[in-house]
Amino acid sequence: MNLLSAICLFGFALLNGCAREIAEGNTTRLIPISDSGLDTATFAGGCYWCMDDVYEKLDGVKEVISGFSGGHVKDPSYELVSTGTTGAREAVQVIYDPAIISYSELVDVYWRQFDPTDDGGSFYDRGSQYRSAIFFHDNTQKAIADRSKINLEEAKIFDRPIATEIVPYAAFYSAGEDQQQFCQRNPVRYYSYHDASGRDEYIKGIWGDMKMEHYKKPTTAELKKKLTNLQYDVTQNNGTERPFANEYWDNHRDGIYVDIVSGEPLFSSRDKFESGTGWPSFTKPIDARFIVKKIDSSLGMERIEVRSKAGDSHLGHLFDDGPAPTHLRYCMNSASLRFIPKEDIVKEGYGYLEWIFKT
Repeated sequence: MNLLSAICLFGFALLNGCAREIAEGNTTRLIPISDSGLDTATFAGGCYWCMDDVYEKLDGVKEVISGFSGGHVKDPSYELVSTGTTGAREAVQVIYDPAIISYSELVDVYWRQFDPTDDGGSFYDRGSQYRSAIFFHDNTQKAIADRSKINLEEAKIFDRPIATEIVPYAAFYSAGEDQQQFCQRNPVRYYSYHDASGRDEYIKGIWGDMKMEHYKKPTTAELKKKLTNLQYDVTQNNGTERPFANEYWDNHRDGIYVDIVSGEPLFSSRDKFESGTGWPSFTKPIDARFIVKKIDSSLGMERIEVRSKAGDSHLGHLFDDGPAPTHLRYCMNSASLRFIPKEDIVKEGYGYLEWIFKT
């Protein structure tokens, strides 16, 4: 590589904001989006309508199928499963791109959708067909699910033991076309059922109210008064700050990182790691439902841009060269973030996230 090419490549890396250089023989390249194939996860968390609705909204999820898993009857009907005699449970099969969302993130979302201490069903749906389970497809999924369950038990987030089973995947059967994407097809019936079940109240009581309407994007005039020139350029114009010369790349304190624009919680120090890039890097967000991922084809390279959902702030980019278990690297700009130390999260209005520091 000649000197001019090396200079151009280094400048290109800075503009890309977190693209990592990898030496290969006598050449250097920038890691692009992974070309890995899709993967599959299978979860039972009570009514499959409610689980389908959650996973359908996640960036990186390609398809969600409602059906049955874990039973001893081949291809059972909905009516047969409803008798509770087949051993099958209502479940969803999630087809996802591991270069965009990790299995670990899917498991995190899973635990926050139902009562995992209920061994007799799920809310007012009673019977073995509504019992919860994670059906692992390989040893990696098993290890991630096991560790996640242990963390929750040790954190004592729930007041009873976790009853959710982690069992090998054997088969999955679709519940039929009329049961797919039920929230979209029959919203009135779905929300009537969902609201009456007690699911929302339980989730808020355990995990806090993470609704995005609590966080707003200020007007352009307000942003120009509130933000520095660099913060405005990064969040509003997709700019990039310099590596190793930003506020949080070397921050090792316990706390959370929120959107500098809207205040919505984004990342935790528990998921921060030293990537060697000079930008703050995380293995996963606090909650994958509140992060937006878009294909970014600027600068002649296809990458995955990461934005905040409520504030629509440009945060950085996502790469698939991170550490286990997610193997993802959320490479963020400090200028897009505000750090709140662990000891200040209650007075700053984020007390509902105290559970983060118990796990």
